[in-house]
Amino acid sequence: MLRTIRAHVDHQASRRADASYLIAPETGRCMSFGELQAASRRLAGWLRSQGIRPGAKVALLMPNGYQTCRLFIGAMYGGYCVTPLNLLAQPSQLSYVLEHSDAEIVFVAPDQVERLEQAAAGLAKPPRLVVCEVNAAEFLPPLEASAAMADSPGEEDAALMMYTSGTTGKPKGVVLAQRAVVAGGTFVSAVHELGPTDRVMAVLPLYHINAQVVTAVAPLIHGGSLVLPKRFSASSFWQTAIGQGCTWINVVPTMIAYLLNGPDLAELGLDASGIRFCRSASAPLPPAQHLAFEKKFGIGIIETMGLTETAAPCFSNPLAPQQRKVGSPGPAFGNEAKIIDSAGLTLPAGQAGEILVRGANVMTCYYKDPAETARSLEADGWLHTGDLGYMDADGFVFVTGRIKELIIKGGENIAPREIDEALLKHPALLEAAAVGIPDDNYGQEIMACVVLKPDRTCSEAELRKYCESALGNYKTPRIFRFVDELPKGPSGKVQRLKLLDLLASPPPPSSH
Repeated sequence: MLRTIRAHVDHQASRRADASYLIAPETGRCMSFGELQAASRRLAGWLRSQGIRPGAKVALLMPNGYQTCRLFIGAMYGGYCVTPLNLLAQPSQLSYVLEHSDAEIVFVAPDQVERLEQAAAGLAKPPRLVVCEVNAAEFLPPLEASAAMADSPGEEDAALMMYTSGTTGKPKGVVLAQRAVVAGGTFVSAVHELGPTDRVMAVLPLYHINAQVVTAVAPLIHGGSLVLPKRFSASSFWQTAIGQGCTWINVVPTMIAYLLNGPDLAELGLDASGIRFCRSASAPLPPAQHLAFEKKFGIGIIETMGLTETAAPCFSNPLAPQQRKVGSPGPAFGNEAKIIDSAGLTLPAGQAGEILVRGANVMTCYYKDPAETARSLEADGWLHTGDLGYMDADGFVFVTGRIKELIIKGGENIAPREIDEALLKHPALLEAAAVGIPDDNYGQEIMACVVLKPDRTCSEAELRKYCESALGNYKTPRIFRFVDELPKGPSGKVQRLKLLDLLASPPPPSSH
């Protein structure tokens, strides 16, 4: 079995050198597996010629593009540990990650240079910066002086280091070995039964684990291809996906919400019969939106779930539509899962507790943080996900929330997702997220932040009455905030605890 990125690139290049791996729709440029292999070898040799040893951290601060993907795959191919930097990160966060990661070199897009230089200015050992055009045809100037590549990396060598969002403290560096990254891509390929004729529409940012493993690595495993636009655009999504011959699409719930708010395929004059399925991940998908999407576009959704710490996927609904369960990310696939109580005892079907997973895709450690590693990763390989949920008799997991986000009102546990899903059934709401806020009487009360659909209005009184009917008085939010957008991480997942910053904002007017 092939367990490194280099092994898979070489395997595809030897079998299908001229087959397409990457298509950049804005430029029409296409990269074959043979070209990917050649570019990866050149990059690996150049890095070594610059005195950067295999295993060193190679950071990227670049938006999606032809060059970005080539650098991402090429550095792992050469035995380096890729550290993608979040384009939305604040300068202080960038400074922390650059210092903590020990990055020796950063490939940076021209429009990010000034920001990166400011972030690196105060570092004791600032990394070397190499400016790269995102869609340049060639990586670097001629490389006649580049050294030979190092030997192929081992399966336990670090391939990727991703930093968590850090909403409750300093970001943690998640170290993923070559075997973990490959395992993640293998799980995606297997559970969705993907092959060389499959092409994915890849609109998530390449500094997020979902985009990296699901849409960049998985095609290396099954020999398929990806279409990589610069960014997600609801207005051009269907034209690009269908026009480029995509057979599956990979999105997050926020994107589904925006697509639902746009025209249907008949209005666009498009035929999506070539798209086999839509894969949703990175955040729970409200059942109302799930069913509405399938009805509007005629494309079945496969809901999945993964973590940065599991190289993206760890749960997935089956490919067969009749076997899927709406509201669940599916059973464990490619790894094991169990539900435990606060004492660490495994719970039977139907009882809620913390979700744990174990498998080849699980991280090695949190970088330079043995204490947090020990808290999260047990000696026998079980990873504490921090997610709450239960498993039904068929092994399907149902997620009810995060341990740190659980609302405890008067001693009763309330899952924020229950309130989100109730609110999202209101016809005027595009997005909704609930969070616990301090309260002298109950310990915590509930605040709900909502985003209205364009050209729709709704009053706080109307929402309150609606929630009282759908949830009962006890679970009805005490405070509502109408906002233009919800704070989100790079995957589109709502950063629920950041909603607390809105508590100090003025109360909403009587109607919106």
